[in-house]
Amino acid sequence: MIKKFCFLALACLFFGYTSAQEQHVVLISIDGLRPEFYLDPQWGMVNVRQGMAKGSYAEGVRGSFPTVTYPSHTTIVSGVLPAKHGIYYNTPVEPLGISGKWFWYYKDIKVPTIWTAAKDAGLKTAGVSWPVTVGAPIDYNLPEYVILPKDKGEKKDEIKAMSQESNPKELFKEIEDNAIGKFGEFGASIDFYTSDQNKSRMAAYILKRYKPSFLALHIALLDHFEHEQGRDGDKVRSAVVGADVAIKTIVDAVEAAGMSKNTTFIITGDHGFVDIHTQFKPNVMLAQLGLYDDANKENWKAYFQQSGGSSFLHLKDPKDKASLEIVRQGLSKLPEGIQRMFHVLDKEALTKAQGDPNAFIALAANQGFSFGAAATGEMLAPASGGTHGYLPTDFKEIQTGFVAFGKGIKTGTVIPLMGQEDIAPLIAKLLNLNLKTDGVLYPGLLAPAKK
Repeated sequence: MIKKFCFLALACLFFGYTSAQEQHVVLISIDGLRPEFYLDPQWGMVNVRQGMAKGSYAEGVRGSFPTVTYPSHTTIVSGVLPAKHGIYYNTPVEPLGISGKWFWYYKDIKVPTIWTAAKDAGLKTAGVSWPVTVGAPIDYNLPEYVILPKDKGEKKDEIKAMSQESNPKELFKEIEDNAIGKFGEFGASIDFYTSDQNKSRMAAYILKRYKPSFLALHIALLDHFEHEQGRDGDKVRSAVVGADVAIKTIVDAVEAAGMSKNTTFIITGDHGFVDIHTQFKPNVMLAQLGLYDDANKENWKAYFQQSGGSSFLHLKDPKDKASLEIVRQGLSKLPEGIQRMFHVLDKEALTKAQGDPNAFIALAANQGFSFGAAATGEMLAPASGGTHGYLPTDFKEIQTGFVAFGKGIKTGTVIPLMGQEDIAPLIAKLLNLNLKTDGVLYPGLLAPAKK
């Protein structure tokens, strides 16, 4: 018996098998996921509901401020909110003109993440279309990135960009050859119904071929159509079912790889959605106050960074108290009807919400309203469809979801409301990683250890 134990111990040492390496976590983010999609069977998330029945779930997840994609996804993998991790918006603050760039690069994150903690632990990781991961310490990575058009005749190309930034460099071609086939001349984008399916097949191939300890996948078609149609519509409902099919592709891949007994699935999202009808453009107000000149942007003194349901005031000179006071007075003198469209967060409230520490004021829209970046035209404009970016504590409609099942997850736990920063501690626990977060590890989510 002793000889047999010694032989097994030596084999584990030789082949690199450890209890941590036997554990796998698959994190799937559905952009625009709302809790009712899995709580209400009428939405058709059959596979997610099956996982929910076997595991645990939340009735709502409070997001980051602003509740937009890039800050939220960074919170999910870091366990801290934007004020600490440094990804304050989807896009950089650009008062001299919006370039179309996003926060694509991992170097902009100011704190450790699951990726770095897993690397420190010697675990293999993978990512497919996960935001803010260009140049990340991920072993098998197909990051979310877009090649911007050089002229009006060109299209944005997400697939070509993913190919150029893949790690290792040959990974995208390998997946094209073995899993998804060649894309056409114009690549692919989230405009097409095959986007979620293609990305899930990319992730499925990586799971079967390389068996990473941690894989994170981001699919975004649902968000695209909620922006177009709002909280409900034929395209929205189709995208919900499509996301569910993509998840089934991942679950099947894990089973095919022989990893089911050692895999935990975590399905979450970045934000909910709100129907909108009117847009307020605070930079038009700044132009009227003489603080921003669209024709001569270099002379700007104040600028509002819009983020859907919120907008953040930046000053060219952080010590310019005079301009700040002009903005405050300008907001207080707006017509009463416009003032009812949003509420103002001063520096103290903004700090409490853990949003951008470089902003001096934040405007948080009420339901039905959103913000625009333009500094010309009328202050109010019509809007349609849906958006997000609101203060995460303002209303339930902006909450996202959470479902976990598989190894290490208790059956039947229901959390009424959890924080987005609470997901990273759970992943760290399951993978035995050393990662300091501001989130809470809920012991009620964990299955009792087998004796």
